[in-house]
Amino acid sequence: MATRILIDHRAGGAVSDAGAAPRPLRHPEKAHRPDNPIKRKPDWIRVKAPTHPIYHETRNLMRDNKLVTVCEEAACPNIGECWSQRHATMMIMGEICTRACSFCNITTGMPKSLDADEPRRVGDAVAQLGLRHVVITSVDRDDLADGGAAHFAATIAAIRAAAPDTTVEILTPDFLRKDGALEVVVAARPDVFNHNLETVPRLYPTIRPGARYYHSLRLLDRVKQLDPSVFTKSGVMVGLGETRMEVLQVMDDMRSAEIDFLTIGQYLQPTVKHAAVDRFVEPAEFEDYAKMARSKGFLLVSATPLTRSSYHADRDFAQLRDARNARLRAGQQVDAA
Repeated sequence: MATRILIDHRAGGAVSDAGAAPRPLRHPEKAHRPDNPIKRKPDWIRVKAPTHPIYHETRNLMRDNKLVTVCEEAACPNIGECWSQRHATMMIMGEICTRACSFCNITTGMPKSLDADEPRRVGDAVAQLGLRHVVITSVDRDDLADGGAAHFAATIAAIRAAAPDTTVEILTPDFLRKDGALEVVVAARPDVFNHNLETVPRLYPTIRPGARYYHSLRLLDRVKQLDPSVFTKSGVMVGLGETRMEVLQVMDDMRSAEIDFLTIGQYLQPTVKHAAVDRFVEPAEFEDYAKMARSKGFLLVSATPLTRSSYHADRDFAQLRDARNARLRAGQQVDAA
């Protein structure tokens, strides 16, 4: 009997029938790793398949404008909910990343040249969706001299031109060894600058091998030095084998860099070739992390099993702005007394 092999594109493999040529691997650097069985998800992490008609409208708009979304590329569990509310996190500079993080479902390889028209298309899509708040992220582009900083700046400018009332949140790479890149992005005046630390320092060699924990921390600290009015944001995944004390230390490190907004979510294993889930963190533990983070002085904290960097980003931005204003008023009252 003919052998039939079916491995989904998002699962990092090839799809072929006997005698047919295999498709390129999504994660070629992971192909020879031993399999890590995917654990059954607990009830508190399950989500419904998307069926809302606005979900399909949002999907079609992304296709019509030839835009990539991290929602699809990273297999986000919240895609149904977010797209049904016309919230989509657009991923610029292509869908191929130069890094090979063991947690990430983005395709790894050599990216194509930048599309000079992409910023305009992003701006047009934001205007068509009528967004109050938009999140723009990207793949890592270590192949570019500036890591893609100028492209980020051009995209922010295009959104400002097409949708001047929309607030802009960016989720950037670390611009490692890209001198001057951060300054270019901050000068474009995003409303929120997000860069995720992803995990605790001890796990970087296996989870985020191409990055450096303290470089990422300094990046966020530098944003505040360049423009204190920009909100800074960072997130970590739990369930990778970190300890509670390590997570609390990351919180302290973030606060030393004056990070305003912390997100904590459950790591979900994309394929058997990715890092294994060590455990599923229970909702009560997320509540404990949120309580501890608030006590350390973050303006806003989102800590739930399904929290992701841009989940409920428009609502969160309004809360973030209100929290800063309330803190400023409280400080003025103390000074007056």
